[in-house]
Amino acid sequence: MQVPFKPIEFLSRDIKVERRPDGTVVLQSNHPLQPYARHVPALLAKWAAEVPDRLWLAQRRGPARDWLKVTYGEARKQVDSVTQALLDRGFGPDRPVMILSSNSIEFALLTMAAMQARAPVAPVSPAYSVMSQDHAKLKYVFDLIKPGLVFVQNGEIYARALAALDLEGVLLVHVDKAPPGMQSLPWNELVATKATGAVAKSIEAIEPKTIGKFLFTSGSTGIPKAVINTQEMMCANVAMMSMARVRKATDAAPVMLDWLPWNHTMGGNATFQGNLNEGGTTWIDDGKPLPGLFEETLRNLREVSPTSFSNVPAGYAMLATALEKDESLARRFFANISVLSYGGAALPDDLYERMEALAVKHTGYRIPFVTGWGSTETAPTATSVHWASERVGLIGLPYPGVQLKMAPTPAAGRYELRLKSVIVTPGYYKQPDLTAQMFDEEGFYRIGDAGRFVDPEDPSQGIIFDGRVVEDFKLTSGTFVLVGTLRTTAIAAASPVLQDAVVCGQDREYVGLLGFPNVAACRQLAGDSGAQLPLPELLAHPAVVGTLKEGLAKMNAEGRGSSMRVRRVLLMTEPPQVDAQEITDKGYINQRATLDRRKALVDKLYAGGEGVIEVA
Repeated sequence: MQVPFKPIEFLSRDIKVERRPDGTVVLQSNHPLQPYARHVPALLAKWAAEVPDRLWLAQRRGPARDWLKVTYGEARKQVDSVTQALLDRGFGPDRPVMILSSNSIEFALLTMAAMQARAPVAPVSPAYSVMSQDHAKLKYVFDLIKPGLVFVQNGEIYARALAALDLEGVLLVHVDKAPPGMQSLPWNELVATKATGAVAKSIEAIEPKTIGKFLFTSGSTGIPKAVINTQEMMCANVAMMSMARVRKATDAAPVMLDWLPWNHTMGGNATFQGNLNEGGTTWIDDGKPLPGLFEETLRNLREVSPTSFSNVPAGYAMLATALEKDESLARRFFANISVLSYGGAALPDDLYERMEALAVKHTGYRIPFVTGWGSTETAPTATSVHWASERVGLIGLPYPGVQLKMAPTPAAGRYELRLKSVIVTPGYYKQPDLTAQMFDEEGFYRIGDAGRFVDPEDPSQGIIFDGRVVEDFKLTSGTFVLVGTLRTTAIAAASPVLQDAVVCGQDREYVGLLGFPNVAACRQLAGDSGAQLPLPELLAHPAVVGTLKEGLAKMNAEGRGSSMRVRRVLLMTEPPQVDAQEITDKGYINQRATLDRRKALVDKLYAGGEGVIEVA
């Protein structure tokens, strides 16, 4: 495309590059990190004082699904009341507050109040409560942090999960419905508490190293760990994000429609607290990028015109289809958009082109796609694409205040990525042994990911994500298979048949895939809109198999060696199982756990025969 990008002033790519004799490269921004807030509650206090009538949070409620709205001024008063209620009940650093529910206005208010009371907030994935059958992960994190309060939005929905916990001595709080047969305090009683000078005294006692949150790792490499998030970590990170895009005093306040789960570091820290840092409005989206749930997002977008929009690639696929069919919706969506962002996986080129074509049609400009990279242990974003780029798959360059160490690996041009910064966690709660393993001899956090330069001679062009070092393996030929790179490439090549996949081949002659099919897309390919075909027949349909083989054959032809070629695929009828740790709460496939549990299918894949798809 020759159409220019929408004019946006980004932070310049001024990077210091240190090249060491052993091949290690250390990158850091020459821009100094700007001063940042002392703690997260200070951000709420700032905007409540400056723009008390500005809308902060909104969420659909009740049978009519009308918007319930809370301004910054109203929120500050309610947060202070809840803070007082917590202080009255002895909450503080040794009595964490556990939140089990999905995003809600009360979730946000309780988060701020607990921080003001200096009680660590521990938001737990709702999947551990409502999707799990054995509640093993929920019980594990509950026993690890020993909360003094457990919050649920709807006690009936979470009744089974609550029954699995030993709640003796724990204050249970609900909003909509009390959990059956349990003593629970209504949220309204907390909000009705009259704030005293004790609230201000508690806020004054918050230090940069005060623990603000325990955020749990997704479990992609094992049982979830409680990552300590200090106030300093979180505030420094939102300041870094703010620096990446220069905002003027005349700019309108940010408006965001947000579905990303706040129990996850990206949703809870980068999105929710990032928008709070800017004094923005967050419209809570109860939709999800899943069939049957994305319609709620589209309904909300017909009423809300965001200034920025973030989603996973699957969400953009659904959005692009909807915008291409609905001119009115597209005009409203693009009316105020300045940037689009994605995460969780690489954005396929064809999807990028579709979104940009829509942007040009409705704005006259291309809209920059930005993304970042990091982890729960880095609060979360350590790098960012803070420029208008036509390339997808980048993770950008380090933020101001971040040192990125790139240690060479056996694969040419590929580096293991490590980080040192104020945004890196001091460690895992009550797990000193794991904390000690986090850092190398120079104090850099070993994140476990790999990357390579777009242009080794010009590091300012950015870094490409190149998979997870811990997942890689060798074929019998001795060839390294870069699992993360191959997995995302194969899923994109086999679009829309594959929802996800597990890469097989350790100590084998060639690479194969166990594929999780996108069942809705497969039915569309097969012309089976009425869902009449049994799943095994659907996955064997010529249109499905043909699309898969054609896409992967093209990928194989373009591959740079045996490590980037897939010879066989087996489409699985059983989806990934949460309780078996095959999939994390954010939808990431646990490669090792899935291969271990489905060893019989791996053997079938390499034995060949019925159901095994041979790729040219």
